[in-house]
Amino acid sequence: MRLRPMVAATVVAGLAVAGVGTATLAGAAPAAPPPGVAALAVGDFDFTRPQVVASGLTVPWGMDFLPDGSALTALRNSGQVLRVRPGQTPEQVAQIAGVNATGEGGLLGLAVSPGYAQDGYVYVYLTTSTDNRIVRFRLSAPQNQEPVLTGLARASTHNGGRIAFGPDGMLYAGVGDAGQTANAQNPQSRNGKILRMRPDGSVPADNPTAGSLVYSLGHRNVQGLAWDAQGRLHAAEFGQNTWDEVNLIVAGGNYGWPTVEGRGNDPRFRDPLVVWSTAEASPSGAAIAGNRLFVAALRGTRLWTVPLTGTGGVGTPTAELTGVYGRLRTVEYGPDGWLWVTTSNRDGRGTPAATDDRILRFPPRDTTPPPTTPPPTTPPTTTPPPTTPPPTTTPPPVSCRVGWQANQWSGGFTAEVSITNLGTPVTGWTLTWTFAADQRITNAWNAQVTQSGAAVTARNASWNGTVPQNGTVSFGVQGTFGSGNPRPAAFQFNGGTCLAQ
Repeated sequence: MRLRPMVAATVVAGLAVAGVGTATLAGAAPAAPPPGVAALAVGDFDFTRPQVVASGLTVPWGMDFLPDGSALTALRNSGQVLRVRPGQTPEQVAQIAGVNATGEGGLLGLAVSPGYAQDGYVYVYLTTSTDNRIVRFRLSAPQNQEPVLTGLARASTHNGGRIAFGPDGMLYAGVGDAGQTANAQNPQSRNGKILRMRPDGSVPADNPTAGSLVYSLGHRNVQGLAWDAQGRLHAAEFGQNTWDEVNLIVAGGNYGWPTVEGRGNDPRFRDPLVVWSTAEASPSGAAIAGNRLFVAALRGTRLWTVPLTGTGGVGTPTAELTGVYGRLRTVEYGPDGWLWVTTSNRDGRGTPAATDDRILRFPPRDTTPPPTTPPPTTPPTTTPPPTTPPPTTTPPPVSCRVGWQANQWSGGFTAEVSITNLGTPVTGWTLTWTFAADQRITNAWNAQVTQSGAAVTARNASWNGTVPQNGTVSFGVQGTFGSGNPRPAAFQFNGGTCLAQ
C-alpha cells in the first residue's frame, strides 16, 4: 500500500451502481448524482483481461511497490520476499529470519517506506515463535533486519498483520486480538487494535492517548488498510460468525468488538460503513483507486468494489471475479495504473489450481486491447507517392490553460490539475505531459491516469468529459520522486498545446 495523501479533492458523490449478494450499508442511502452527471459505471478496471504476473507461489500475503514500479511481495509460509515484474521471473530479494508460519501466522504485511529513495527501508510484519513483530531492512543488506515493534501477542489465528504508511508518513498496523477477545477493549493491550507509529516504532506526539501506539480499538482482526483522496482511513475486518465489516477509522474510535459484531447502534461504538455475511467476504486486503474501495475476500472468493461518495459515505457494493480465482488475499493499486490481486488457495483452506498461488493484474478499462489479427506474412503493396506535395501542416493552436498546484513532502507529492478549455467544446479529453525527473504517478482521482516512462496520459472520467469553451475541469494525482520533483512545463490537451499557469 503506497502513501495516500491528506488532500482536498473533488470527488463525485452518490455513485449509483447495481448491487449483488446481500451486502447492507450503514447510514442513509447515498445521494443521487447531480443533474446532468452520469452515474459511474461499475469498475475502473477490465476484469475480463487478466494478466498473470507470477504463478506457482505459496500464499503471497503483503505487497507494495518500489519507486521503479516493481512489486515486492511477502510469502507467508517460507518467509521470502520476492521482487515481481510483469513478464519476468520473480526474484528473491530477502529471507526474513525467525518466521514461524503456524496457523494463520507467518510473514504477513509488507510496506515500502514513503522515503525509500532516501532511506531504502522495507517493512514487514511477521509471526515468530514468541510474538508478532515489525522489522525493517534494506534490499542492499537484507540480512540486517532491525526490529521496529516487538511483543505483540501471537496465536494460531487473529494475528492481523497488515501494515501501511498513511498520508501523514506514519506507519499503521492492523493487529488481531490473538484469540483473546478481551484484548480488543483493553486500552493497555496493543492487540485488537489499529496502531500508529513513527517509522522507527516510537509513539507520535499526536496519537489519541499520550505514550500509546493505539490509534483505534475494539477490533477483532483487521487485515485491510486504505486511505481515500481526502486522507480518510478505511479498514476491512473479519467478523466472527455473522458480519464482516468495512469501517471508517477515526483517531480514538472504538469499533465495538467483542461487545458488538457488525452494527450495534450503540452510542459507545462506531458502526461500520458496510457489512457482509462471513460467507460473502472474510475480507483481507483493501485498496482505493480513485473513488472506489476494493476489498479482497477469502471465504467469499470474490473482489468487492465499494463506491466512495467523497463525503465519507459509500454506495452499493458490487462483487467481481466471484469464484474465478478462489480465495483472494491482497489487492493493491499499482503505480502502473493496474489493479494487482493475489490468490490465497494454498493457505490450507482453499482448493488450489495447478498454477496457484498467483499474482494477477487487471488493466484500466479504457486501455486499448492488443490487436487480435496477426500481421500479414507478405509485405503490402506500396502506393506510389502523390505527384503533388502534401499541404503544409500548421501546428495546432493553443487549446487550453493548465494549472498545477502541488503539495510535496519527502519522496512524495500530490497535485491538483485544472484544465481550462480555450478551444471549441469537447465531449472527451486527454491531457498529456512528460516529467523532467524520476516522478512516478501512484494514484489519481477524477481521471484515468497512466504512465509509460516519463510520459503521462490523463483521460476524463465518465462524468467530466464534456468541457465547454472556457470551461474548466480538474483532477488530482499522487506520486513519488527520487532525485527531484520539477513542475511539468509542457502539456497537450487533445493534441493541442497548453499554456502552463
